[in-house]
Amino acid sequence: MGHIGRRHASLVSRHPGAQLVALVDIQAGLSADLALEYPGVPFFSSLEEYLTTGPEADILTIATPNYQHAPQAIAGLRRGMHVVIEKPIALRKTDAEAIVHTALQTGRLVFGVMQNRYSPPAAWLKQVYEEERLGEIYLVQFNCFWNRDARYYKAGGWKGTQAQDGGTLFTQFSHFVDLLYWVFGDITNIKARFRNFNHAGLTEFEDSGLVTFDLVRGGSGTLQYSTAVWDRNLESSLTVVAEHGSLRLGGQYMDKVEYCHLRNYTLPELPPTNPANDYGPYQGSAANHVQVIENVVDTVQNRSFATTNALEGLKVVEIIERIYSLR
Repeated sequence: MGHIGRRHASLVSRHPGAQLVALVDIQAGLSADLALEYPGVPFFSSLEEYLTTGPEADILTIATPNYQHAPQAIAGLRRGMHVVIEKPIALRKTDAEAIVHTALQTGRLVFGVMQNRYSPPAAWLKQVYEEERLGEIYLVQFNCFWNRDARYYKAGGWKGTQAQDGGTLFTQFSHFVDLLYWVFGDITNIKARFRNFNHAGLTEFEDSGLVTFDLVRGGSGTLQYSTAVWDRNLESSLTVVAEHGSLRLGGQYMDKVEYCHLRNYTLPELPPTNPANDYGPYQGSAANHVQVIENVVDTVQNRSFATTNALEGLKVVEIIERIYSLR
C-alpha cells in the first residue's frame, strides 16, 4: 500500500465492475489510516496471512518492491487468482518464466502494468507502424533523462539496492524498453556503457547508460538514459527515422507528438495524455492506471483481452537482462 498500491486500491474501489475485498501491507501501522480510507475492507499484515485467512478474491494486485513481484505472483496464481503485477514483472528471466509456467498450469491470467501503452502518442505510434506507414525502419532513438536524487533514494529503503531494485532500467525505464519491444520488436547486437555520475552514495548501480542495438526486423537504435538530471525530469523522447518519413514523441513523459512528417499522411488530433504520476518531490510517467484496471476487469469478465500479457513482460525482463549482462 505504497503510492502506487494506493492508486490501485482507489481505482478498484471506484470501479463499478469491481470490489476491493482486502488490503495487504507489512507495515501494520497503516491499518488505522486504511480503515478510515476504505471502511469495511479487512487489512492483513502479510500476503501469507491473507492467503491463509482472508476472503476470496479473483485478482491479486502486486505493487511491492521489485524483488517480491515474482514469488508473490506465483503464490497468488497457485491460489487460483489472476495477478496484476507492477513493472517489472520480475528481475530475472528465469523468474519471469516461472510466472508464465505457473499461469499456464493454473489457467490464470497475468497482467503486467505497462501504462505507457495507453498514452495516446504511444497508441498512435503503434498504429502507424502496424499500418506500414513508416516503411523500412532506419533508426530509433530513445532519450530518457529523469531526476532521481536523495528525495527518491532514501537510506535504508529497497530502492537503489542491486538485489531488491535491480537497476535503473528495471525501476525507472522498463516502460520504455516495453514500448521499444511492443512497437518495433526484439533487439540484437547490443553494446552498452554505464556510468554512475552522482549516485555513488545513493545506489549500488549506474545512474546513466548508453545502449546501442540493431532491430531484429531491420534498422538500428539507441537508448540513452539517466537519473542524474538535476532537480527535475528533463524529457522522455522517441525519435524514428524511416523510409517514408520521421517522427518524434517528446515531452517530460513522452506525452506528445512533437514532430510528424510522413509521406501522404496528416497527423490526426489525438486525445490528451493523462498527467504524470506525482510523488511530491519527483514525478513519474503518465498516470494511466485507470485504463489498466478497466482492461483487467474487462478481460476477466470476457469482454476484452489483456493489453500487456506475461510473455511480453518476460521479454522486457529478458532484454534488460541482456543489456545488463554488459555491465
